[in-house]
Amino acid sequence: MSASPMSSNTMRSKRKPIAIAILVVIAWFGVTGFFGPLFGKLTSVQENDNSAFLPDSAESTKAVKLLESFAAGESTAFPTLVLLEGSVGPEVLQQINAHLETVPDLKLGGTDVRLSKYLLPGSQVTAFPATDGKAVLASILLDGAAIAEVLPNDEPVLPAIVEALREDFTPFAKDLGFDSYVTGAGGLIGDLFGAFGDLDSTLLLTTLGVVAFILIIVYRSPILWFLPLLSAVFALSTAGGIIYLLAKNDVIDVNGQSQGILSVLVLGAGTDYALLLISRYREELHHHSTPVAAMRTAYKGTFEPIVASGATVALGLLVLLLSDLSGNRGLGPIGAIGVAVAVITMVTLLPAFLVLFGRWIFWPRIPRFDDVDSQLTGTWAKVGNIVERRPRRAWVVTGLLLVVLAAFSTTLKTDGLSTSESFTGNPESVVGQKLLENHFPGGEGDPTKVILKNELIPAVSAKLQSVAGVTAVAPEANAAGVIVKDGLSILNVTLSTAPDSRESRDRIPAIREAVKSVDESILVGGTTAVFFDTDVAARHDNRTVIPVVLLLITLILGLLLRSIVSAVLLLGTVVLSYFATLGVCALVFNHIFGFAGADASFPLFAFIFLVALGIDYNIFLMTRVREEAGKLGTRKGVIKGLTVTGSVITSAGIVLAATFGVLGILPLVFLAELGFAVAFGVLLDTIIVRSILVPALVHEIGPKVWWPSKLSKSAD
Repeated sequence: MSASPMSSNTMRSKRKPIAIAILVVIAWFGVTGFFGPLFGKLTSVQENDNSAFLPDSAESTKAVKLLESFAAGESTAFPTLVLLEGSVGPEVLQQINAHLETVPDLKLGGTDVRLSKYLLPGSQVTAFPATDGKAVLASILLDGAAIAEVLPNDEPVLPAIVEALREDFTPFAKDLGFDSYVTGAGGLIGDLFGAFGDLDSTLLLTTLGVVAFILIIVYRSPILWFLPLLSAVFALSTAGGIIYLLAKNDVIDVNGQSQGILSVLVLGAGTDYALLLISRYREELHHHSTPVAAMRTAYKGTFEPIVASGATVALGLLVLLLSDLSGNRGLGPIGAIGVAVAVITMVTLLPAFLVLFGRWIFWPRIPRFDDVDSQLTGTWAKVGNIVERRPRRAWVVTGLLLVVLAAFSTTLKTDGLSTSESFTGNPESVVGQKLLENHFPGGEGDPTKVILKNELIPAVSAKLQSVAGVTAVAPEANAAGVIVKDGLSILNVTLSTAPDSRESRDRIPAIREAVKSVDESILVGGTTAVFFDTDVAARHDNRTVIPVVLLLITLILGLLLRSIVSAVLLLGTVVLSYFATLGVCALVFNHIFGFAGADASFPLFAFIFLVALGIDYNIFLMTRVREEAGKLGTRKGVIKGLTVTGSVITSAGIVLAATFGVLGILPLVFLAELGFAVAFGVLLDTIIVRSILVPALVHEIGPKVWWPSKLSKSAD
């Protein structure tokens, strides 16, 4: 007996969503199969040289371009220093100089490439003893352009050079009864590269482990956690592959910092969106007989807040394109691509997975078709009752707490970190830099460069000698005498402190003022000037980017909620939470972690992630409150919205806090500080701001919170 036309149509209508889900999964496996291997190469296109991040208008950038014309290979010198500590005599010095002649023949990174390929053309490896007779300093001038390359095995050149020097000098120095340290700009930045190298393995694996653990706890299921995590991995692999292609073709800049942030951002944000969708899907499975019908309703209720949340974060990050620093500009599109791909993945791949696996994926707590809403009881129902009974007391107490914490934000030190202060530990380069100052002037081997007309050397030298902290001034020369190029010469200005220290940076304005009093066209460059100009650019970015992000987020919230009052209210609470977080950071960084301070760009990075991500949770809450307000009224609706979203939003906050907290495993102060700030700030938002402050304020204000939409005129 043949099936009736109606039953055939019904069967086809049931099969169609399943067929679409299968095609979506197959398509995503194809996409990830292409982009995944490219993501593995992302480290090879990193650019971690500070001077490359500055705008063309910076004086040190102009100086770099002129300095390139002085070198035979049209490149600037990048000094790597080898400090040998021990009793120095004529015979020992002779042995050291003889050994230095073998340095150009060192092989790098297990390849046949020799160090000589990356030496500054025409330079010689030289050593000179300290005046106290207790140390020798060898200066190895690398070609600043060449060290940006990668070896045949796709490993960056600089850390391979540093490692080769350490492997060579450690046994040699030991035989002489000396201790050796590879330091200077090359050693310090080489160790930074090494720290960023852990991003491919340690950071990623730890983040995945943390997310998996939290998801297992949240879902109490041995199976379900795998689907959102797999979807997040697909998103990260795809985003990383896209970014690799863009960086390889010089469309965007990638550094170790932005790559690390990409990993935690995509995994954290992607998992957050997954939690929101799965929570609503589970809720709807109680109200619908089939997974397809439940997903259709859940999708309708979560698509808008997920896309709005992703758009808020992505657009906030894209505002970084206004930054003067190319490293910040690079993070903008990198983060935006990551978040956009995470959103696309979670609204396509994850729903397909969930529909294909059906109800049993929630085992052992399988949601039945029984119209029972278990979310209306439990902890969050109790929190809702407290807010409903005493809303004014709730928002006054939590508001005052945030204001008190925010007051400490004025004590946060953001005057920058030296390279040696950028590590949470003590790598060899940092130890060597500190010991170097015991035997030589801090700026020895990496002087500040002053580019001037040759005939002005006497007058400018005299001016510089009077600047505090300057220990020596000498024109750059070779065997033939002072080097002159197109009528210009270079003065090497040695400072008493390390070239990247705050003390040295603070001397750059005085040096520039002194030389420009002779001739305004004189340029001051070199490592110290680059660090100073980077700090100046970072503070400019803070003043430029933050107001634009605030305006942008306000517009997004206003359009999403169709309300000016609620948009301003939500933004105000998140900004207050941001300053409260900075206050806690000041207390923790200064008195618990013992950090020397924070990078000048730290407030901007913290703002971008805390405000953009903090708004996410308010979007999740308030879109549901708006939905319920249309049925129950605003005051009842906000309590219902708080109750049904409490668990999922708190879980999402814990996931995001944990993923950013993983940044603390890397031995870099900036990432440790950023990880702590975002982790603490997100928890503050989810536990205090979104759970108590915002619902209490909305309950207090009532329907007027939706002005000027029609809901503002509804009865309550």
